[in-house]
Amino acid sequence: MGLVISDSSTLIHLERIDRLELLRSFYARIIITPAVWGEVVEQGKGRTGAAEVANAHDAGWIEVISPAEDSLVRLLGRDLGDGEAEVIALAVERHADLVLIDEWEARRIADLYGLTKTGVVGILIRAKQEGEIDLLRTELDRLRDAGQFWIEDRLYHQALVAVREE
Repeated sequence: MGLVISDSSTLIHLERIDRLELLRSFYARIIITPAVWGEVVEQGKGRTGAAEVANAHDAGWIEVISPAEDSLVRLLGRDLGDGEAEVIALAVERHADLVLIDEWEARRIADLYGLTKTGVVGILIRAKQEGEIDLLRTELDRLRDAGQFWIEDRLYHQALVAVREE
């Protein structure tokens, strides 16, 4: 796959369930923005995901790139956090193939820009379909519990139906 840009939520929540490596397996290289780096690695120092994302950066499969269009970042920042605003701005500028983003408002705005997106649940569905995990239900339950990730019941059941676990 071509250019894949990730927000912090996807990185943090996948690491909380020890599945960050799925990103490397599926995409080989992930781009994050300075705001995402700051949120996950600098402000998140000592928390889940910080060291793992820094190690992935050192290993070369996570790269930090700044969006060039500051006016778009500021415009998006009216409705989004810094990380989401930078991710969407960079994705628009670079014509990203995929944006990894979970927050509802950010996903809605990504749709307005015609961006292809997925999030943690979509990545776990792919992992199940490609044999990287045994049971999606187990991973979704871990994501809810250990990962402290809110999944709407309807989405939870749709995901299980998609992989024939329900």
